[in-house]
Amino acid sequence: MTYHAKVIAGGKIVIPAELRRELGISDGDSLVVERLEGGGLLLRTYDQVVKEAQRKFRTMVGDDYSVDQFLRERAAEWGKE
Repeated sequence: MTYHAKVIAGGKIVIPAELRRELGISDGDSLVVERLEGGGLLLRTYDQVVKEAQRKFRTMVGDDYSVDQFLRERAAEWGKE
């Protein structure tokens, strides 16, 4: 679906209410803005950015790697120093 957004004074972008509700964007939320090659912008919520980073991390280390495992490995390395 295509939406229309308007830039108002101060460079503020008004995102249509229907789209904000659909994406769970509330007043005061921060969005990540990326410039795309060839022009254009990509707006994403911080939650979307975090989930994408987690997905990429899982492809590198596997699904069974946990924060606890990471901390144990770092503690073992620090103990060797």
